[in-house]
Amino acid sequence: MKKKMLLFAACLLVLVACEKKGDESVSSDKETALKEAVTPYVSNTVIATYSHMADEGLVLHEQCQQILAAQEAEQDYSALIKQAQTSWRAMRKYWEQSEAFLYGPASAHNIDPHIDSWPLDFNAMNALLHDPDRMATIEQEGGAYVGDKLGYALKGFHAAEYLLFTKTTLTHAEAVYLLGIVEDLVQQAILLEYCWADEVSTDKMQMLTDGDVEPYEDKYGWQMMNAGQAGSVYKTYQEAAEEIIAGCVDIAGEVAELKMGNPYLSSTDEQREYIESPYSCTSTIDFADNIRSIEHAYRGAQAGDHSISNYVYRQNPTLDTNVRTAISDAITAIEAIQDFETSAQNNPQVKNAMDKVAALEELLSKEVLPLLSK
Repeated sequence: MKKKMLLFAACLLVLVACEKKGDESVSSDKETALKEAVTPYVSNTVIATYSHMADEGLVLHEQCQQILAAQEAEQDYSALIKQAQTSWRAMRKYWEQSEAFLYGPASAHNIDPHIDSWPLDFNAMNALLHDPDRMATIEQEGGAYVGDKLGYALKGFHAAEYLLFTKTTLTHAEAVYLLGIVEDLVQQAILLEYCWADEVSTDKMQMLTDGDVEPYEDKYGWQMMNAGQAGSVYKTYQEAAEEIIAGCVDIAGEVAELKMGNPYLSSTDEQREYIESPYSCTSTIDFADNIRSIEHAYRGAQAGDHSISNYVYRQNPTLDTNVRTAISDAITAIEAIQDFETSAQNNPQVKNAMDKVAALEELLSKEVLPLLSK
């Protein structure tokens, strides 16, 4: 009897050991699959997007330098304004396509509110432009003064947007201010690229140096691509994948509830002022690009990239199809909106788009995230 009991115990230990080994194998397979998704996400989605944004910013900065020089020389610079508008839109597009990954450096260093706060404070802007001492300092210090001394409502994309899209000519103070805004804006874009890539091109690093901007040593891309290693904030690739999808959930909620929701309701002054890009009239382009940022995070930004979509498909093909369809439906509904800046309130096209984006948010939060957590 004692021998039988010992034999039974030995068999039980073998079964438990096999079961544990099986669990570890499943976990290892999952980590391998998610690592394959995380690596191109960092390189081809996050770093590439920030790099392109900074590249477009350098072009915009040079054009604003030319605008100031032409203004001082009393030369016609209307063509330069048009070129700068195009560059602003290009830079803005990459920013909006980055908003699914506002976690990490964009949030930790307050770069998101630094470059993308609205509405503008026109009273403070008017006072600044008519203060010769402060304008002289901006002319001397440029983006350094704008970045360190001005509040969020006086800098970033929307301050530059206002000057570029509502003015046919600029006063000297406005041209100086525009250049300072753009210089600071581009420096912040370069910081984002550096925080993820841990390096930037020589001309970008020179712009940080010229502005006395010290880059943050986040090594965020390395941390995400090396989950589980010493120095990484991520214990597993599952944690990294969950943060990627959580970032998608966050921007979907913001687009549906705030960016479209506030103008749609428009029952308070705050909601009426919540038109995102009122001067360039690119709000719906912004929203669609926000959803494209989700698409790139979920499916990959480049053809053939391994992605979280690949993992979801292997676990639940129907869910993957539903997410892809929800992304497409949301973009289509947003792009169908006409004259958002002037007719968002109670607009059924806006409501339809809000519902489509909310449906995408629900799929990601209630089905994709739990699937990753299993």
